[in-house]
Parts: sequence; structure tokens; C-alpha cells
Amino acid sequence: MSYHTKYSLPLSVNAKIYVAGHRGLVGSAMVRELEKNGFSNLITRTRSELDLLNQEQVDTFFAEIRPEFVIDAAAKVGGIYANNTYPADFIYENLKIQNNIIHASHVNNVNRLLFLGSSCIYPKLAPQPMKEEYLLTGPLEATNDAYALAKIAGIKMCESYNRQYHTRFLSVMPTNLYGPGDNFDLENSHVLPALIRKFHEAKISGEKTVTVWGTGKARREFLHVDDMARGCIHLLGLEEEKFTELITHLKPTIINLGTGKDTTIRDLAETVQKVVGFQGEIVFDPGKPDGTPQKLLDISRISALGWQPEIPLEQGIKSTYEWFLASPELRL
Repeated sequence: MSYHTKYSLPLSVNAKIYVAGHRGLVGSAMVRELEKNGFSNLITRTRSELDLLNQEQVDTFFAEIRPEFVIDAAAKVGGIYANNTYPADFIYENLKIQNNIIHASHVNNVNRLLFLGSSCIYPKLAPQPMKEEYLLTGPLEATNDAYALAKIAGIKMCESYNRQYHTRFLSVMPTNLYGPGDNFDLENSHVLPALIRKFHEAKISGEKTVTVWGTGKARREFLHVDDMARGCIHLLGLEEEKFTELITHLKPTIINLGTGKDTTIRDLAETVQKVVGFQGEIVFDPGKPDGTPQKLLDISRISALGWQPEIPLEQGIKSTYEWFLASPELRL
């Protein structure tokens, strides 16, 4: 099924767009969507070509390339285990990456920048669905507070540069993302790709059970990464008046990107089981953490701007599993 979208000015197909983190889940989806819609002046760099942790390299790159638009999808990311085990790595690397990109974008007069964050920035017990104004109204989920604090710092950095230097930086907070390009490592991945791999390996090996962390009662919202990419490009291409209104009147200067619907981890596991074709039993381990009880985004802001997600969850899981099967290197 085709989901071709036409994007409005000032985002012309000839615009010089730098996608930071283009090999990751988010960045690769951004590149796919941009290329699909005829954008021909995309700028990407691998980690060996440009170390985003190195301020001097980033400053030199921006001064030489002078991108008009920047999509900051570069980040150190991981699931509950990785966030809880390596908090120092998550806060240090993410702060350095985003500080370098945001500051260089200001110095080199980037037209518009999108800073990609995460729904984990909201308080652990925030009212549901979570509105943008709930930011910093309560304690964070302890298992990923280091990553969340780094992203909150990025949001505030964008706001501060907008206020002091009149930059045009907007922070986008996607919900849980999945799709082609995901990380399927069982220790460091998010819940959905981890479940796909668990059920697949259990099916192949003939296991009778699959164990899922937690009680299965926690609720999560999932957005296909291709829908996320369309949403981001929709925002990046908004007409001047609407974009200016977003960065000058939104408090905080963020916009949620999600589906507006959530599901329990139990229901998610059962859907993955069905898609993969695993015939055994699902066992939940209540001794492992559930994380935040519920994370559902209020998407009224982005909906009012004319964007809606298009890929149903089960269909998205099917296409993601097909991509996983076609990528044998992921199953080693």
C-alpha cells in the first residue's frame, strides 16, 4: 500500500537537508520518506565520517556544508534493560550529540531544525493521555531518567536558542517507535522488536513457552516509524505562519507524535505471537519491572495541523517481521 504525501513549501525538493543519525531506526525512515517524495539534496554522514560527539568535527562539518534544514535523529537509544544498566552512557552521549548539533545549527543559520525526543520525557504518573504541557510536572520513570533528562535538556536548549537567538527549532516527541531498521538485540532493544525476536527464536527452536518481562498490564502506544517520518516532514514543511506560531506560542515548544491509541503488553505479545506463528504459551514474569504504567500521548496538536497516522499496529508488526526475516544478519 502506498502512503505518498506531498509536502508544502518552504520545504522544496531541492532543499539541503541534513539527517543526523541516518542509519538508525528514525533517521533511516526519514531518509526513505524524503527520497520517496523526490528530495534530492539529502546530506548524511556515517559515524566514521563524522563523530557527533566531537564538537570540533561537528562545527567544521556545518560550516562547510551549510544545511538549510536539520533533522536531529541521532541518539543513543535502548530499551528498559539498557537504560537501567548504562545510565551514564545515555546521559553523557546524548547531551554531547544534541549540544553539538543544536549549537552548530544556530551558528550556521539553519532555517529549521527538528529535535527528536521521546515520550519518556513525561512524568511517570502523568495524567493520560499526556499533553505537552505535562512536561516537568512530576518525577520521571527511574529506569530511564538519565535518557529522559538528556532529551529534556535538548528541548530546553531549543527553546532557549529560539528565545535568545530567534532560531527556528522545534522538538518532536514520538511515542514508542518500531519498524524496519529497528534493533532486535534482546538485551538492548525496545519491547516490540524484542518480542518479535523472542517469538521467532522460540518458534524456530520448538520452545513451548516465551517469557515476557512484567505483568503484561502496562500499556504502551506504538507508532510505525514510517508514519513518524511522514509526521516529521509534515512539520518541517509547514507554511511559515504555522511553523512560526508553533515555535513562538507553544509552551513548552514541543509537539507529540503518536497514534492516540495504546495497548497492554499482554495484548501486544499476543499480536506478535499471532504474526510470528508461535504455537506455544506466553508466560509473564512479574519479578521484572513493568516500567511506567501507561504512556499514551495526546496528539491533538499535530492532528490540528492535518496529520494522522496511517499504519495499523498489526499490519505494521507484519511488515516489520517480514523485514526481520529478510535480514539474516539480525538473527545471528
